[in-house]
Amino acid sequence: MDELKPRSANSCPLTPLTFLQRAALVYGDCPSLVYNATTYTWSQTHSRCLRAASAIASLGLGRGAVVSVVAPNIPAMYELQFAVPMAGCILNNINTRLDARSISVILRHSESKAVFVDSHLRSLLLQSTSLLPPAAPRPILILITDIDDPRDHNQFLDYEEMLQSGSANFEWVTPASEWDPMTLNYTSGTTSSPKGVVHSHRSIFIITSDSLINWSVPKQPVYLWTLPMFHSNGWSYTWGMAAVGGINICLRRFDAAAVYDAINKHSVTHMCGAPVVLTMLANYPRARPLKSPVEIMTGGAPPPAEVVLRTEALGFVVSHGYGMTEVAGVILSCAWKPKWSMLPAAERARLKARQGVRTLGLTAVDVVEAESGESVKRDGVSLGEIVVRGGSLMLGYLKDPAATAKCMREDGWLYTGDVAVMHPDGYLEIKDRSKDIIISGGENVSSVEVESVLYSNPLVNEAAVVARPDEYWGETPCAFLSLKEGVSPKPPERQMIDFCRERLPHYMVPKTVVFMAELPKTATGKVQKYALRNIANKMGTLAAASRM
Repeated sequence: MDELKPRSANSCPLTPLTFLQRAALVYGDCPSLVYNATTYTWSQTHSRCLRAASAIASLGLGRGAVVSVVAPNIPAMYELQFAVPMAGCILNNINTRLDARSISVILRHSESKAVFVDSHLRSLLLQSTSLLPPAAPRPILILITDIDDPRDHNQFLDYEEMLQSGSANFEWVTPASEWDPMTLNYTSGTTSSPKGVVHSHRSIFIITSDSLINWSVPKQPVYLWTLPMFHSNGWSYTWGMAAVGGINICLRRFDAAAVYDAINKHSVTHMCGAPVVLTMLANYPRARPLKSPVEIMTGGAPPPAEVVLRTEALGFVVSHGYGMTEVAGVILSCAWKPKWSMLPAAERARLKARQGVRTLGLTAVDVVEAESGESVKRDGVSLGEIVVRGGSLMLGYLKDPAATAKCMREDGWLYTGDVAVMHPDGYLEIKDRSKDIIISGGENVSSVEVESVLYSNPLVNEAAVVARPDEYWGETPCAFLSLKEGVSPKPPERQMIDFCRERLPHYMVPKTVVFMAELPKTATGKVQKYALRNIANKMGTLAAASRM
């Protein structure tokens, strides 16, 4: 069989852009996007994406050019997930909750040639571009306006006018190789400085297909966009919804009332979100049991079992996945076993809070000891770092070979920085980020375990635990809490400490409790522990100074 080799007919580059072509053919007259009073069909979405790609190309932008998008979950944001790479460019979604300085850093680092920006964010973008060095090239600015928004012809091109000038017969740019870069996403920076993660057409194709299989997404689901599309391209479900001809229900911003209204109005079947989304839905004062089940995929942080329990009590069916920007979507999931459905609700929630096993598209996953690199014992106790390998992994970090080499090592693994245990049944459970493990008196304290206990308190809305410097113990747990709506007066700090003391070993009990109206978060719902750590460090410094 040595003479049988790859040929042009069987080695076409893998790319998720072909999903849109098929959607227009199979689901052409079916709804694709719903936003307020606007509804598009898949045929219209295909045409609009081609027009947008044509217009981008007419600006002189093509292969290798980075095109940025600063927008919430609106139709144009969805269209640009296809249109930018269809023009041969590299898509760079930017977090809308970043400040002007951070956006300016991204624009400069990525050498972005054009920026599409939602009209509600134009001031932020103009401030960002004003912070670019005088000698740095200015990107072309294109404004995305709602129907009732005024046009701004002074500094911006207009998105809808661009589409009118583009051709619906545009021959989109097929990647020369499936390894060609397709997306550039900057990490959220919850634990370190943001890095530019570059993914190929191949990795996006693999993760998109894999995510649909893993979640058992049926044809033509009704998908509510509660997860920001700018976060890992909506865990790659932006392209996935085209693959299955789904209906994308767009929400400009997350609001629990709006989510429940959308679920009832559009008969939503699927949605995604970080655990904070589950918390907000479960704690919404006017929440009522759903008329029909809604599948919800959560990830981005370990969901407390208590939150899973409360969410499922309302009729949501929670699936738990694990991923990171460097892998473009969900690569581990808590694959459910039928026998678990017979267990008590609390036990089901505890099992579902585990990250689980690799998806089909991931080649391998392991939990290894830091020093030896050997697999940890499958005892549910021994801690190690999660390592993965597979086709959905990034090409690397833009302009940062040292960080790429540190993450993707010569032993063939990508080191995630997440600390976990492996249970006897082969299911993995995250215990912390490596930077979030608290070492108190020589004992390792998992902030996730302490947070899970705090979430079981009926007064607690949000909980996050970080290390606070301590002269005697080295570090002690410091808990930051927000309370549920209507809780008054604020409970004393000692009450929360005693609550934990009844449920945890004494060395894991928070020594300090700080109440906040709302915990600081990234736009994807991850608590910004570095911000809380800064507060805890200052508290520790002040306490030490007062004893001098």
